[in-house]
Amino acid sequence: MSRNSWPSGWRLGWHLGWHLGWHSGWRRAAGLSLWLLVAALCGAPGARAAEGPQAGASAPDALLTGLAAAAASQPTSTVQDDARLMIYNRPIITFRETLLGLSPAERASRAEFQIDQVADKGGPFEVTVSPFESAMIVMVDGAPTFPFVSHDLGPGQTAADVAAALQKALNEGRQARSLTYMLRALAYTLAAGAVLAAILWGLKRLGRRLRNRLQALAEVHGEKIALGGEPSLGRERLSRILSAALKVTMWVLALVATAEWVGFSMSQFPYTRRWGEQMHQSAIELAKLIFGAIAHSLPGLAVAFAIFLLARAVLGMLAPLFSQVERGELHLPWVDQDTVRATRRLVHIAIWLFALAMAYPYLPGAQTEAFKGMSVLLGLMVSLGASSMLGQAFSGLIVTYNHTMRVGEYVRVGDVEGTVTEVGTFTTRVRTGMGEELTIPNTLVVGSVTRNYSRSISGSGYIVDTVLTIGYDVPWRQVQAMMLEAARRTQGVSEAPPPKVFQTALSDFYAEYRLIAHALASRPRPRAEVLNLLHANLQDVFNENGVQIMSPHYRGDPERAKIVPREEWDPPLVGKG
Repeated sequence: MSRNSWPSGWRLGWHLGWHLGWHSGWRRAAGLSLWLLVAALCGAPGARAAEGPQAGASAPDALLTGLAAAAASQPTSTVQDDARLMIYNRPIITFRETLLGLSPAERASRAEFQIDQVADKGGPFEVTVSPFESAMIVMVDGAPTFPFVSHDLGPGQTAADVAAALQKALNEGRQARSLTYMLRALAYTLAAGAVLAAILWGLKRLGRRLRNRLQALAEVHGEKIALGGEPSLGRERLSRILSAALKVTMWVLALVATAEWVGFSMSQFPYTRRWGEQMHQSAIELAKLIFGAIAHSLPGLAVAFAIFLLARAVLGMLAPLFSQVERGELHLPWVDQDTVRATRRLVHIAIWLFALAMAYPYLPGAQTEAFKGMSVLLGLMVSLGASSMLGQAFSGLIVTYNHTMRVGEYVRVGDVEGTVTEVGTFTTRVRTGMGEELTIPNTLVVGSVTRNYSRSISGSGYIVDTVLTIGYDVPWRQVQAMMLEAARRTQGVSEAPPPKVFQTALSDFYAEYRLIAHALASRPRPRAEVLNLLHANLQDVFNENGVQIMSPHYRGDPERAKIVPREEWDPPLVGKG
């Protein structure tokens, strides 16, 4: 075989080696490296013929110019798309530069063809990398496959990494051609599937047993979990919560086992091994991320937990003090029985807010932008939407600390009259004599005139009053006596202090009389019932004494007094069967 019959790449390498001086040792090595580089770029014997006509065989000067550019390893000014070399689904290197007029895509295609040619011949597949000035040539079993320059290497990638990746891919290719190895991989996959099925079956059985156990625990401890002295969960709700948590846990474990089986099965086959390794590596990185974040946040959580424990301990120390004041066993100048509940609430809020402010920097994620943005958004929402609520709260504090009213007292707020059942932070509840319970905003209580009918009476009693207007033709002493007699007949009106009648006005046509009595503290009843009985007795007494209850804007006295005789007090109803 003469030199003229060699492929163009080999002939060019021979000429270059001869001109460089083949007879000297170091020049002989340089010539051999240059010959290998040209052979790899231009194609091994038969490769160029298989892909098309040989390029550059008649233009050695152009190839010399291209080799000089490759040796200089300078990036081209033309922007080319990167091309990744993949061998048996493994990334080897990414070509980024144009060499000898070949784009990165053409370089990747030729390198893949060369590697396939070498792999088809079989052999030990020993991968080596030979340097040529600033370029490198990758050879397999002494045969050149592809060159690369430093600009083709990725961040942190070295020539040894390229050789190791190619070595691993070729070994996996050999395994893929082995029927024995593939059957063994299939057997391992089926065995792992059987183990997965056993794990899933065991998780199902374990889930059933744990569910029954958790339901039994919920039946026993469901009512023990209380908030404010009242059961907060209950048996049924606690059972549902525990069952849902168990179900989520079992599903997570099943998904983890399935993912591990998929990753293990993929790693058994050469072509999908990289995907299996990536799944396994991703799972490890995710676990590191999760558990690393947990481990990193544990010291801060411990500090925050200690702060909250200290706040709870302080509240526990203050609880007996507030309880003694509430029972009347202890008297303090700054708190009494009426304000102790509100004071306890304010102290709790202040201590917990202080603890939260102290523990905030130690909470996980407190320094992240998302947490800060959420804090700003929450503060904006509170500032915009809580102005009315804060006004109600401050009004409630004013009502409480000014002792405007207490629970059990009979008051009148605006047009609302009834017994106070609750003085809350935002509202006050009043039960009227008609059985209605009205909720009054504390801002309305502060902004209205409040009449307290119970404040002058010790205990749970209240004041009952009513007004009559009687003409001047009736002696005022007789009017007062009749009104006092009506009060004496009324059940629920106290004899001590005795009822009193006052003339509150002397108008043009009548005098105005006001009866003020005290309801019995030992027999509390709605004020409306007491007033109903008092008004009924007033009509009876005035009728018995022949005095008409009217305020005459008269032109003259009527012919007959406007009274109801005793025999007509209870006439039969028309149509009553």
